[in-house]
Amino acid sequence: MSEHSPTSPVLPELREHRWSWKGKAMTLAYEVMGEGKPILLLPALSSVSSRGEMRGLAEQLARSYQVYTIDWIGFGDSSRPAVPYTPALYESCLRNFVQEMFPEPVVVIAAGHAAGYVMELAQRQPPWDWAVLVCPTWRGPLPTAMGEHRWAYRILQKLVGLPLIGQVLYFLNTTRGFLAMMYRRHVFADQRNITPELIQQKQKLTKVKRSRFASAAFVTGELDRAKSREDWLSWFQPLPLPVMMVIGENMPAKSRQEVEVLAHFSGVQVYRMPGSLGLHEEYPEQLAAGILAFLEKYRSRRRPRNPQFDL
Repeated sequence: MSEHSPTSPVLPELREHRWSWKGKAMTLAYEVMGEGKPILLLPALSSVSSRGEMRGLAEQLARSYQVYTIDWIGFGDSSRPAVPYTPALYESCLRNFVQEMFPEPVVVIAAGHAAGYVMELAQRQPPWDWAVLVCPTWRGPLPTAMGEHRWAYRILQKLVGLPLIGQVLYFLNTTRGFLAMMYRRHVFADQRNITPELIQQKQKLTKVKRSRFASAAFVTGELDRAKSREDWLSWFQPLPLPVMMVIGENMPAKSRQEVEVLAHFSGVQVYRMPGSLGLHEEYPEQLAAGILAFLEKYRSRRRPRNPQFDL
């Protein structure tokens, strides 16, 4: 493992992973920082998802590890094709990327909705050595806020995909005022961190051509890898690998309730800290400290393959 001094610069290297989905060529953008054993960072799925939200955490971890951070298809600098965005697309892309990049199981750190894809892949031959789930969620914003009216959300998703009317609907949900409101309600805990510069940066991500397709799929719940709480909980009982779950003290009530159920009824290791759904971006130093402590404990106590783990 390579050691870096606390003050040494760790510069990211932007790369591209070329991949094909149903005959359509796509490009997955990703960054690599640091040297040593690899860690994969998966940003949360959201209308403003990008690898940039993981930059602070990546810089902390890259002092001791080689850190890979991706942009999901449809977000950031990755391809944003006008195709149906489905869990199968994201699962296939993630599996392909991991198989090509990592010859051995890799430590993965997944924020928000990315947790579902990590745990679903772990049910088969797991590509993960160990998983950190940061404020994991399994339901999209509309199903969480308004209930399981999936048929209505699918209609809304199709409307957003239409020319003109879809562009107007998307615009109304990506204004600076709306983004700032969402950050205050669900993403950041300290209002002082929601600066005009931050919101301007986030809105810029929504202005890229064909951004609305993946965004609408996430908001309407179309990208939910688990369709029910029972499916979600089944991935943790028993645990297919060691899992550390990070719980933000300021998470929205419904999301907090879901993670507390996991904390109580599964064998996950729990790390509690300030923050809401965006704590990986708001408090990267504190999050990195917790992750590194668990990693060091894990590395010093190599475990047998067993449904129950004590890291």
